[in-house]
Amino acid sequence: MRYKGRFAPSPTGKLHLGSVATALFAVAAARGAGGVIALRVEDLDPPRVVVGSEASQLADLAWLGLELDEGPGIGGPTGPYRQSERLELYEAALDVLGRAGLTYLCDCSRAEISRAASAPHEGEEGPRYPGTCRGAGLSPRAFKRPPAVRLAVPEGREVTYQDAALGERVSCPSDEVGDFVLRRGDGVFAYQLAVVVDDLTMGVTEVVRGADLAPSAGRQALLFELLGGVAPRYVHVPLLVEAATGERLAKRRGSFTVDELRQRGLGARAILAALARAYGHAASDEAGDVVGAVAARFDPRVFPPSPVTFGLAELSA
Repeated sequence: MRYKGRFAPSPTGKLHLGSVATALFAVAAARGAGGVIALRVEDLDPPRVVVGSEASQLADLAWLGLELDEGPGIGGPTGPYRQSERLELYEAALDVLGRAGLTYLCDCSRAEISRAASAPHEGEEGPRYPGTCRGAGLSPRAFKRPPAVRLAVPEGREVTYQDAALGERVSCPSDEVGDFVLRRGDGVFAYQLAVVVDDLTMGVTEVVRGADLAPSAGRQALLFELLGGVAPRYVHVPLLVEAATGERLAKRRGSFTVDELRQRGLGARAILAALARAYGHAASDEAGDVVGAVAARFDPRVFPPSPVTFGLAELSA
């Protein structure tokens, strides 16, 4: 099977350096493997979408020289490339899971889940759902609020997936996160379902993404199996943190957007070369093709094991 990657930004603001680092390694991985890479716009949640963001992000990627093979305005065989235009695919996947008896309606609020006597300790993504509504299935009933659709995670089922740096990983979603939401009460499909359906139907073989999404890998590997597919290999790029504050650069701080750095007079090659150095992929000739140089030596095992500190000093080095 030919290598296929994807870069999937959300149009919620200007392109920041955290996303640029992910895009750089996603494009380099595809080029190094002789494959293709698609751009997919993750615009599922309308209130978070900022008008004009998609266009500005695409323009910034083009200015940086990070060329995509498929995507909005490019076309390709596995479109559409905006999640807002792929809702029928998510609905069909939800129907498959429902027919298999793997979904149920849940009208519990977060506060109710937290108060439940059996609710386990709250994790980084909120309280683990204690299964209050699991026995009711999809049957209509008097709901307290518009219900979400949850996955009835098979108890004790382990899934395996490949992590480029760590090798084969084993996850037990029922122990780690419990029954998770596939569609919210307001009708918006959950990230976990949408990205799995997208990667499956687009034929993605490797996902290069930020390390903050690593905890999702087990749930997504389970959904791949339940929908008859195989999870792609995952490459989790360490997060960038600002040298001065320790804050994630992914928080779209203005001074670290591509637009602001361009206004400061920094060139595309300088930005990409600085990021490559920070992640242990310094090009021997930074005046040349940085993407090609990174592609030639791309190896996630040399990524730093912790978040990467980055600031204007690194950009001017």
